[in-house]
Amino acid sequence: MNFIGHVEGKDLFEHGADVVVCDGFVGNVILKTSEGAGTFFKTMLREMYEEASPFGKLGALLLKPSFDRMRLRISYDTYGGAPLLGVRGACVVAHGRSNRLAIRNAIRNATTLAAKNLVGTIERAVATSLAQSEASTG
Repeated sequence: MNFIGHVEGKDLFEHGADVVVCDGFVGNVILKTSEGAGTFFKTMLREMYEEASPFGKLGALLLKPSFDRMRLRISYDTYGGAPLLGVRGACVVAHGRSNRLAIRNAIRNATTLAAKNLVGTIERAVATSLAQSEASTG
């Protein structure tokens, strides 16, 4: 494990933190705010496209495959959900608005986490990190 220290809100989407630990309320606020920002930018891009010149529209059409890849990369239904850590087992929390695709991917995600023994892997990593920490300070 590579603990990088505390992160601020502006650091959530960059600077190399794969996992940010926070309480459930804060995590939910971050997720809902991020979703709202994504919807806002999507609406704004659509409005800008509709107001664009023919050359602007052509440029947007050329970028459409990139926008589609980005949408798939950040869409909750692509992943199905996120693992709920702190329980002894594979538990995936899906979005409250999950559609069939999202639920299918959440089940697939939970199956993969169980097959790869996520809980055991985390337990071993934490034990190893603690042992190394105790060895270096003791």
